[in-house]
Amino acid sequence: MSPTDIRYGSARALLPAAAICFGLTASSISDLARAQGANHGDGHAENHDWYQNLTQADTGFPCCNGSTSSVEGDCRPTRAFLDEDGLWYALLDGQWVPIPPRVVLKQLAPDGHSHICASQSGLIYCFLPGSPKI
Repeated sequence: MSPTDIRYGSARALLPAAAICFGLTASSISDLARAQGANHGDGHAENHDWYQNLTQADTGFPCCNGSTSSVEGDCRPTRAFLDEDGLWYALLDGQWVPIPPRVVLKQLAPDGHSHICASQSGLIYCFLPGSPKI
């Protein structure tokens, strides 16, 4: 066996392990991106206990329509930022959208992160801004 065979043979042996490692990393990144994209139902069940008490500021109707066991509720964690004009933007189903000021609740979520309650069609019921970063 030549040094070339040994070198390439070792590389071939590592290929399956590298593919598995890449697959796990891609899967983790995909899961993270999905959670941060505020897709309908993502993260609802984990936070339902306090989502169920949220009410819309202008109507008093509930922000959340899901049940404890449901992952299809309207509320879920999201990423958000406040622009220089004082308007909030949040990720909703993978898209950055402006948040109407009338739906911004004047309270913080227990976890300090931003959360959005919106229908599958994109109608935003409630938004809780995250605590400011220092």
